[in-house]
Amino acid sequence: MNEVRTTEVSTLGQPERAFTFKATQLIWLGLGILEVLFALRVFLKLIAANSANMFATLLYGFTDLFLFPFAGLTRTPAAGGMVLEVHTLIAMVVYALAAWALERIVYVIFYKPRETQVVTQATTTDRR
Repeated sequence: MNEVRTTEVSTLGQPERAFTFKATQLIWLGLGILEVLFALRVFLKLIAANSANMFATLLYGFTDLFLFPFAGLTRTPAAGGMVLEVHTLIAMVVYALAAWALERIVYVIFYKPRETQVVTQATTTDRR
C-alpha cells in the first residue's frame, strides 16, 4: 500500500510580504546613506577640511538639513581648526533608532505570515 501526499504552498499574503521586504530594505538603505554622510562630515570636521571646498560645502549643506534639530545640543570641542561635532554623533544614534522603529512599524502593519495547506491524496494499493 502506497500513500501519496503533496504539500501546496498558498500564495496568500505573498504581495504583502514582498512589499514589507522592499519597504524595510529601503528604510535601511536610506539610513545607511545618511549615516555615511554623517560619518564623512565628522571626519572632514576632525581633519579641519577646507569648508570653502565645493564638496565640503555641498556635504555640510545637505547634512545640515538633518542635523538642524540637534544644533546647539552640546558644546562642540575645537582645537586648531579641528572640530568634534558631538551633536552629529548623537544624531547618528537617534536616526538609527528612528529607522529601527519605523522598520518595526512597517513589519507589524504589513507583514502577513505564510499559510500552508496539506492535501492528502487517495491511497493506491499494488496487488500482485
